[in-house]
Amino acid sequence: MTVIALLSVAPVIEGSMASEVAKAVDALDDFDVSYETNPMGTVIEADSAAELFDAARAAHEAVDGDRVSTVLKIDDKRTREQRAQEKVDAVETELGRAARRER
Repeated sequence: MTVIALLSVAPVIEGSMASEVAKAVDALDDFDVSYETNPMGTVIEADSAAELFDAARAAHEAVDGDRVSTVLKIDDKRTREQRAQEKVDAVETELGRAARRER
């Protein structure tokens, strides 16, 4: 089974959050997950929901601050293996082009 999630962890502060977000991303390296960070969060793939939750918790706890906001959206497809890239590929097949546009 592959569990895919979008994780966003950020301190509620003024100014740049980059150093704290970097701590959250760095915490993921302690787990058997793959991930890719984008401007709105980090897509994580894990072999089990338990591993994913453990990694998300570690990322949340790695961020310093009086207040930390964490959003976790999970796609737990239990009928077959599916990677995040396959989901993107399926949309691009329907579009007949890459699912991106540069301005």
